[in-house]
Amino acid sequence: MEQKLKELAQEALSKVASAQDLKELNDIRVSYLGKKGPITEVLRGMGKLSAEERPKIGALANQVRAEIAEQIEKKQKQLEEAAIEKQLKEEAIDVTLPGRPVKNGNAHPLTKIIEEIEDLFISMGYQVAEGQEVETDYYNFEALNLPKDHPARDMQDSFYITEEILLRTHTSPIQARTMEKHKGKGPVKIICPGKVYRRDNDDATHSHQFTQIEGLVVDENIRMSDLKGTLEVFAKRFFGEDREIRLRPSFFPFTEPSVEMDISCKICHGKGCSVCKGTGWIEILGAGMVHPNVLEMAGFDSKKYTGFAFGMGPERIAMLKYGIDDIRHFYTNDIRFLKQFSIHES
Repeated sequence: MEQKLKELAQEALSKVASAQDLKELNDIRVSYLGKKGPITEVLRGMGKLSAEERPKIGALANQVRAEIAEQIEKKQKQLEEAAIEKQLKEEAIDVTLPGRPVKNGNAHPLTKIIEEIEDLFISMGYQVAEGQEVETDYYNFEALNLPKDHPARDMQDSFYITEEILLRTHTSPIQARTMEKHKGKGPVKIICPGKVYRRDNDDATHSHQFTQIEGLVVDENIRMSDLKGTLEVFAKRFFGEDREIRLRPSFFPFTEPSVEMDISCKICHGKGCSVCKGTGWIEILGAGMVHPNVLEMAGFDSKKYTGFAFGMGPERIAMLKYGIDDIRHFYTNDIRFLKQFSIHES
């Protein structure tokens, strides 16, 4: 039995020395020092030994066990250090390489345009009002003088969720709700920016989703001249003091009278070119005096209060201001396109 223990010790120490990884070393530990290992079997057979041999064999078995355990621990440290060294080599960082600069973002051109317009009208005493994009048919149409059988609804093909719920087709519902909250008492002076949705075929100048900014003023003695003066201030401050405006008769169900506003072409200064199609003017927004029916439905006395409203598309304004020829550029998230506008910081 003494010879067997010495052979086991030599065999185990040889395997420990040649172990290539921690898993193999752990298997050796279990194989020789575990409850079912050969050393344990030797100790279990000590009952068959004589009283003189028993202490000698017991001491030798403990010595072998301790020696194997000690060598396994040493080998484990070596393997762990080797693994760390290998990892450090594989994951080494070349500190001489140039750094990778963090790219700074910049505001989206539409965001910039909307914020510029907001700042302009806030300086004129307006408040910014916002509302939900999922709207009821009543506030999106009926409260704006567009009953269910009104033919003008065909101008705004809509995304309906139910018969009475839809994605808003303009930000005008914000105006209707705001007027309603005032309970027939003025003044009301707001602009309403936000996303709107219409069933339209996407092309260079149209999109099924776009943004709008609408304005509303309701108070006593509001006249068409107030609307014209407001739009003129907007055009000159936003596009340049040399720009002129003109108002053309138009039709909107929620305003009467209604107008379209044009600004003089920046390229030809009103002389006519390809950009303005030879007219010298570029259409920019729609506006008009708030229809008495809209005032009455919101709780205002139309004989006492009057108002004006206007609506513009930030995409169109951005296209004119920055010379963008396709509305789809705003939504494709091309970093090369967006990066151009970092130089247009206001």
